[in-house]
Amino acid sequence: MFKLENIESNDELLKTADIQIRDPFILPVAEQRCYYMYGTTDKEPWGGKATGFDAYRSRDLRHWEGPFPVFRPAADFWADENFWAPEVHFYKERYYMFASFKAELRCRVTQLLVADSPLGPFQPLTNEPLTPFGWECLDGTLYEDAKGTPWIVYCREWLQTTDGEIYAQPLQPDLKATAGEPIKLFSATEAPWVCETKYKGSSGYVTDGPYLFRSPQNELWMLWSSHGKEGYAIGLAKSASNDIRGPWIQESEPFFRKDGGHGMLFRTFEGQWRLSLHQPNTSPLERAVFLNVQWVNDEPKIKHETSILGESNDE
Repeated sequence: MFKLENIESNDELLKTADIQIRDPFILPVAEQRCYYMYGTTDKEPWGGKATGFDAYRSRDLRHWEGPFPVFRPAADFWADENFWAPEVHFYKERYYMFASFKAELRCRVTQLLVADSPLGPFQPLTNEPLTPFGWECLDGTLYEDAKGTPWIVYCREWLQTTDGEIYAQPLQPDLKATAGEPIKLFSATEAPWVCETKYKGSSGYVTDGPYLFRSPQNELWMLWSSHGKEGYAIGLAKSASNDIRGPWIQESEPFFRKDGGHGMLFRTFEGQWRLSLHQPNTSPLERAVFLNVQWVNDEPKIKHETSILGESNDE
């Protein structure tokens, strides 16, 4: 394992195109001037026994140190498959990982892990998931409102509801449990661009990967993923009330439309907005992609419609 501060040449590091990863989530750590990348890193994420989560570290979003094994389940951990889409948020001086887990005869859930370092090791905060009992849920994310109240925002799966849904619930200040009932934000078919998905004899409308952010004008937006006319895609929704409860107004066309998704936005240390996503949406070919985003007439716009896999589109 190499440490960035001791490396004289990028030749010793992995390139972005070398790393198989789905759902790439970037955590910039300003005091280190490093980016940490988390995601679904099991080689076979769809079935079989899950391994855990790995992370990578970079100074330039092109060359990466790692992998670092940031979570490996203890022998008594309840889940053993479908370890998906970890997000790491710095909250009240600790690092909290929201991730999806599943086991045979148990619903998919979002459970919270915690660590004192961005490289872990992450451990379960409690023994219970945050998403509702009996619901097939995934892709939980953290949102903190203007009053400082933390929320979990997550998807209820289309495999259970046919028309996938996105919900929000307030959390206790220590994030150990919810502090209110689920609030439905919207269904997949409220977005005009969403197309039907078919999988193993089932059909419906997907909701994946919600991620909330505020614009330079302090307006509340959400990225989320589904399937459009050109494959897996990312949509945009805006809260008309500027509050988590909405109502949420869907953009008529996808934000990113072609065979890539599960996105999030972050800002580089130079202040540039970036969209992180995986592309293509096919294992084991998926790679992280980082695209420049600009604000035009108070709306985020990707600088280029196409992407080069594994590369940032700097110009």
